Amino acid sequence: MHHASDILLLLFIVFVAAQIGGEIAQRLKLPSVVGEIAAGCVIGPSLLGWVTPEQIAIGTPLDVLSEVGVVLLLFSVGLETRLDDLKKVGRTAFMVALIGVLVPFGMAAVWAHVEGLNWDRSMFVAAAFVATSAGITARVLQELGVLQRIESRVILGAAVIDDVLAMLLLGIVVSLQGGESLNPGHLLVVLGEALGFIAVIGWGGARIMRWNSAWLDTPRHAQSPLLIALALCLGLAYVSTLFGLAAIIGAFLAGMIASETRQQHTLETQTRPLLTLLVPFFFVVTGAKIDLHELASPDALWMLLVVTAIAVVSKLVGGGLGALSLGPRSATIVGFGMVPRGEVGIVVASLGLAAGVFDNRIYAVIVAMSLLTAMLTPPVLAGMLRRWPSPQFAAQNRNDSIQ
Repeated sequence: MHHASDILLLLFIVFVAAQIGGEIAQRLKLPSVVGEIAAGCVIGPSLLGWVTPEQIAIGTPLDVLSEVGVVLLLFSVGLETRLDDLKKVGRTAFMVALIGVLVPFGMAAVWAHVEGLNWDRSMFVAAAFVATSAGITARVLQELGVLQRIESRVILGAAVIDDVLAMLLLGIVVSLQGGESLNPGHLLVVLGEALGFIAVIGWGGARIMRWNSAWLDTPRHAQSPLLIALALCLGLAYVSTLFGLAAIIGAFLAGMIASETRQQHTLETQTRPLLTLLVPFFFVVTGAKIDLHELASPDALWMLLVVTAIAVVSKLVGGGLGALSLGPRSATIVGFGMVPRGEVGIVVASLGLAAGVFDNRIYAVIVAMSLLTAMLTPPVLAGMLRRWPSPQFAAQNRNDSIQ
């Protein structure tokens, strides 16, 4: 039983730590998300212990609050993303997602097999290297105000496709662990349902809103557009989980639908206080989930170094190859934008540990890799975006012709 006073104290500690970490990071000319994740490491079980593993376990108030925070973050990103913009980069986004899944999966599976795991278990480990954490990159792009750049649109589009491919791949490797024979028909049905959900909600919903959004103003409450949009966000976040997708995909689609309304700018303004309050909880909790004690030995640190290098290089190569049509600089930006694994890798690692696929050390290494890529990406990506400004209008128009 959680006492209200204890929960309030915990929320106070996490929120203040996030603000201090974010402020320090910005003074160091780093995105605030880096400081928030680092703050989680400091107040978490590995160092100060102000936040315990039991307090960030699945279903706890802090875990729920962090999930709501990342759902609202992706909703706000969707508000700044138009369907027409994503359609212009559709083919490029698909190639980035596809190659960006195959290359990390292959490299990680080979590494795990060299470490002594059989191929079935190696592929389970490799599944933790596949899916990009959209929340990390989206926060950086939003902070820098570059969501309208073509590279940003490719990254966001690829992140949605990436999640579908990762879901399918995880279904395959889980089947292999149970000794079950693969059922291609079932996997195709699951994939079709996920793609159908995205197409119907994203394309159909956007078109409906484009035709008539006046109904958002029908209720007499002064905040009616925001209230209805938030209901849409939470509803689609839940429905997306029914199709095997992450809740953030539904939230992103809800934001993209709302971006087609005449109340778009009003909704952006009204959601900012909510983002300020709730989003930091997600990044602090992400940082608090790492256990540094499992990485105390030289062998574990070497393994972490190798795994992180594989994670970075494989996504940079895979995502970059998929985006080569944009030019080498833009391809590099896209590749790095797909690097962070964040909560996705942590979830897969938790499933593997619970199933006995690998031991505590490999689990800790995968979790640490997920968090290191989440911390490494923001400053590098921010530096690239500042150093390589958006292409001039002629180049932009040429890139926009990619279908």
